[in-house]
Amino acid sequence: MKKNVFFICSATFLLFLLYAAAELFLPVQNTSRDMEIEVPKGTTFRQAVEILHSQNLIRDSRIFLITARLTGTDRKIRAGFYSLWSGMSPFDILRVLLKGKIVEYEVKVLEGDSLLEIADAFAKTAIISSAEFLDLAKDRDLLAYHDISAPSVEGYIFPDTYTIPKGMDAEDALDRMIVRMREKYTEKLTARAQELNMTENQVLTLASIIEKEAVIDCERSVISAVYHNRLKKNMPLQADPTAIYGVKSSKERITLNDLKRNTPYNTYRMKGLPPGPIASPSLKSIVAALYPENVPYLYFVAQDDRSHRFAETEKEHAENVRLYRAKKQEMKNTPKEGSDEKTPS
Repeated sequence: MKKNVFFICSATFLLFLLYAAAELFLPVQNTSRDMEIEVPKGTTFRQAVEILHSQNLIRDSRIFLITARLTGTDRKIRAGFYSLWSGMSPFDILRVLLKGKIVEYEVKVLEGDSLLEIADAFAKTAIISSAEFLDLAKDRDLLAYHDISAPSVEGYIFPDTYTIPKGMDAEDALDRMIVRMREKYTEKLTARAQELNMTENQVLTLASIIEKEAVIDCERSVISAVYHNRLKKNMPLQADPTAIYGVKSSKERITLNDLKRNTPYNTYRMKGLPPGPIASPSLKSIVAALYPENVPYLYFVAQDDRSHRFAETEKEHAENVRLYRAKKQEMKNTPKEGSDEKTPS
């Protein structure tokens, strides 16, 4: 009798194991099509299992739940969108849930990017359109929440690569970017700004101008010194990138008409710093804005190698400009290698 009971129990247990294995390792559907399943924020694991069951991705919810408890998956469910396909086995789906492999977008913010470039980066995802992002960037409630005393979040988004889960609210994504900037803007930098009697907005604004002007790292602090010296002398900064901010892309050529344009950001028409940053400054430019080189320069002009010539007086600057133009003209008149063109006599 005992042997019969043991045999029946063993057989029943074996059948259960076979049934559980079939439920876990055999796909429910024979087709293979992509599916995207959303697990809303606040969803329990049991509720997530019900969603999977309703989409015909698992057969026996109880077996799935028992396995999840044994693996600890039921305590690690991550909200978001999961990219699955109908031919997956329930066990494969369980592994995806365990790893929290939700659909995410990558948004790259490069050093020197303006809101226009960042808006385009967002527009390439399904998070938010370019126009909606630009509106959100100027939202007064958002600016007040982050204590930003500028017309927009321009310059308060730290250059980095951000991984944004699908379904995340665009404002939450923007919050993360601003928080990243504040993490980089350390207490030490805040203390240094106070020594210079500069606000956070002024530091980031100056840093953004340095970012757009400097190419060679060692020149950042020297360019910073030029602007600090001009501010002390109440001279207009005359920073070319400010003349086209909000008007056209910084990748376009700056013309004399641009320098004459009357905007609150054009430092050829107004003295002092603009009302806010003109781009996302790197940490190097922020540090340069706070630690200018101890030099007397008031002017600089770009060279062909993207470096700059610096000058203390307007006369020296005029000579540097003349030399630069002469070199440009000489290069223009010099025939290219392999060309039959002759230099005019």
